[in-house]
Amino acid sequence: MDNGLSSYSRFLTGEKDAIDEIIRDYKDGLVYYLYSIIGDMGQAEEAAIDTFVKLYVEKPRFKGAGSFKTWIYTIGRNKAIDIKRKFSRFNTVSLDNAYDISDEENIEQKVVEDERRSDLRKLILTLKPEYSQILYLIFFEDFKNDEAGKIMKKNNKQIRDLLYRAKNALKKEIEKKGEVFYGL
Repeated sequence: MDNGLSSYSRFLTGEKDAIDEIIRDYKDGLVYYLYSIIGDMGQAEEAAIDTFVKLYVEKPRFKGAGSFKTWIYTIGRNKAIDIKRKFSRFNTVSLDNAYDISDEENIEQKVVEDERRSDLRKLILTLKPEYSQILYLIFFEDFKNDEAGKIMKKNNKQIRDLLYRAKNALKKEIEKKGEVFYGL
């Protein structure tokens, strides 16, 4: 996989269906990342939609500084910050606590796994915004430190330090709540 760049190139040359591939490949991860910034699933979905609309309408040029995925997440982060700024004047209550159950054979295992991931995401959201962002990018989206640095506009040392502090803060929260998350 070329990380979406060939799909975007095909889209720019007139193949309108290629944008569907980009949306399919990046939508879910982008929404969850934006949720770590905004804290509201509806607004995170709106920011993701705005990101894809920007690609479709404005057709910005990918300059190749980093991966295509990093570039899309950076656009999404900027959209999320705009939305967060716009809605910061209003008090809202999110009703998005539901999740999809697939047709897999072991549905019970998937439900338990999804609940654990959801619990971990909620716990991460109780941390400082920068901590939740870096943890989400590194552990849920598998970005490398330098890619996360480009998205968050920080250098490698700042990312390493931020990640160290974020892990410690998460560990303290896990211990405080008496939660058990294997693999952390």
